[in-house]
Amino acid sequence: MDDKTILSAILYFLALINPASKVFLLCSLDPRPSAAELREVAFKATGVAFAILLVIACVGSPLLKHVFHVELYSLKISGGIILFFVGLMAVQQGRFHESAQRGKPDDLSIVPLGAPLIAGPGTITAAISYSTEHGLATTVISLTVTLLLNCGIMLMAFPIGDWLKRIHATGPLVRITGLVVATVATQMFFDGLHDWHAAQGRP
Repeated sequence: MDDKTILSAILYFLALINPASKVFLLCSLDPRPSAAELREVAFKATGVAFAILLVIACVGSPLLKHVFHVELYSLKISGGIILFFVGLMAVQQGRFHESAQRGKPDDLSIVPLGAPLIAGPGTITAAISYSTEHGLATTVISLTVTLLLNCGIMLMAFPIGDWLKRIHATGPLVRITGLVVATVATQMFFDGLHDWHAAQGRP
């Protein structure tokens, strides 16, 4: 188990999960949830996302190949396309989601926070590809650390969001993280094309 591979995977998963978008979503809740409600939402969303990604990492590749007859490169290409438009929306519109949310905070913990904002197309694609290319243990460790980091940021969402508003950095940060997401998505797309090209036996 290579420490560099794990660190690289953690940073990659963090870019895909994009903790900043969770901060913006939580800070847009009206009325703002209490500290206890925020903890419940963060823990439940993290648990749901971890369960989804763990199952996907364990059985995703054989399920795709033997049940749906889909190759991993096809998943990379389609996941990259979907993720690209998420990043593009953030760059163009300055948001990753509908900003105004009403109702109970707990309603958001599974959908959209747990899935698809945490366990989304990009993260699912990465979980399957990493478990196939680097092994299940490396993938699970990387996902666990990443989700814990993301959960910690979600728990600090209100202080972080208020500080960003004070320094007028919310809009620029959304667009910067959107650009990062779009760039990662583009690389995922080209990785899928490369794998497809190699599978055809072409030089």
